[in-house]
Amino acid sequence: MKVAILGAGNAGCAVAADLTLKGHEITLIKTSHAMHDDNFAYLQAHDGEMTLNEFGVVSTARISKVTRDLSEVSNAEIVIVYIQTNYHEQLIEKIVPYLQDNQILLLNPGYLSTAYVLKHCDKNIIVAEAESSFIDGRIMEPGSFRVGFRNVRNPIGIYPKARKEEAIRKLDMLDEKFVYLDSVIEAALHNPNLIVHTVGSVMSIPRIEKSHGDFCMYHEAYTRDNPATWKILEALDAEKMNVLRQLGFEGIPYVEACKYRNSLEDDIDAKEVFWDYAEMDTRAKGPTVVDSRYISEDVPQGLVMLEALGKALDVATPICTALIEIAGAALGRSMRAEGRTPERLGIANIQKILEDCR
Repeated sequence: MKVAILGAGNAGCAVAADLTLKGHEITLIKTSHAMHDDNFAYLQAHDGEMTLNEFGVVSTARISKVTRDLSEVSNAEIVIVYIQTNYHEQLIEKIVPYLQDNQILLLNPGYLSTAYVLKHCDKNIIVAEAESSFIDGRIMEPGSFRVGFRNVRNPIGIYPKARKEEAIRKLDMLDEKFVYLDSVIEAALHNPNLIVHTVGSVMSIPRIEKSHGDFCMYHEAYTRDNPATWKILEALDAEKMNVLRQLGFEGIPYVEACKYRNSLEDDIDAKEVFWDYAEMDTRAKGPTVVDSRYISEDVPQGLVMLEALGKALDVATPICTALIEIAGAALGRSMRAEGRTPERLGIANIQKILEDCR
């Protein structure tokens, strides 16, 4: 299958290599000069060679095409967007001229960017949103990715509902362990970064600064002897679940969603799954600075959206609001001015998505 991946950062490169090894024809498209230019230059100079080091097992893939040409999305059956959600709307606007009817546009993660697609694209495409990246890890040196973790299930939502079965037939060919939700809204609000990144990083701002790059959020903010931090996480998670319920969806706790993505064992405690996930020695350091994607992406794109939805639905979100205020004070700028609101996403677009899944 021909697949185009927009975004040549950690996740984009890893999934490009992974899908290549599974026999697909992959075009990897770099969309900016913000990060990983050295890795991209290496791939271009070495015929797309990318290695995956998965707990000592090294596999080498040769990605079919490595380019900056956005028009290459025209040739793909599935287009996967793997860039920070802060830039989704701008990228969607840029690729709309090249999208073709009946393509699948997979946003990973989405944070409800389906609304941006409806806002800017009138083509007959299928949109999918994933909760989280299929592969976790880091580019260690140009051309080499160290796998830290793979989800055992990858929940995704499909829009429109009428084309869900068609989408499933095509997406299952990727062999990425997809399971299918009732709506892209569930995928948007079950993005784990909405809960884990925001609480773990905002509450660790002094430690991030003091460590000068030697901080690992999962190893320090989320340990078995940090009950207060966990209480804050659960309070934010409760607000998220209240918004989901008010929208007509099941309010699944973060730990249960984490267990579903990360474990096939039914009889294990969900919190134990999270602790095992957090304690993995393959965890990369980060965030290394306060103004990192853990805050500058997940607060405006995640928490601001949650707060705005809560306000529209008359659901209280005081913890969400507090985290937004602290993050904005720390960074010296307005998170809401940068963030997702129903107005920016388009109230009519959100309504269309809600009506589609009922």
